[in-house]
Amino acid sequence: MSDEAIPWWNAKPLEALSPEEWELLCDGCGRCCLHKLRDPDDGSLAFTAVACRLLDSETIRCRDYARRHARVPDCVRLTPQVVREADWLPPTCAYRLRAEGKALPWWHPLVSGDPASVVRAGVSVRGRIVPEREAEALEDHVVAWPGRWPKAAKRTEGAARVVLRRRASSV
Repeated sequence: MSDEAIPWWNAKPLEALSPEEWELLCDGCGRCCLHKLRDPDDGSLAFTAVACRLLDSETIRCRDYARRHARVPDCVRLTPQVVREADWLPPTCAYRLRAEGKALPWWHPLVSGDPASVVRAGVSVRGRIVPEREAEALEDHVVAWPGRWPKAAKRTEGAARVVLRRRASSV
């Protein structure tokens, strides 16, 4: 494959992305918007199903993206350096994958051309979250799935298309 055939999102290092390209790299899964807990004794990380108060549970988009850092002071601004140092980004995160030198998976909207592929692959948090205002204690909502690759997301592109066609024809 020649360099010209490699898409920009796989060819460019994170530092070389324009602000627009940086934003396009986000797959919109919402996993980074889930609260995480860090054990003070051993530093281990636990994901929760509790979403940031600004995450819209239907669209899985921030309700106030432009002012999110002012409204939620502990909202982390992702930069190439933060991405490389953060152990809390899910393994499916496009920023993390690119920082590790890996290509984007078949279900990423830049690859598939379809934002709904993130939902079909089981990567999106849609339908799996607890709104922050409804969660009394974060410890009561610890889950493992945000730190794992969903089975459907692990499939190759061709296998995923076959599975999706079978599902569509059985409906």
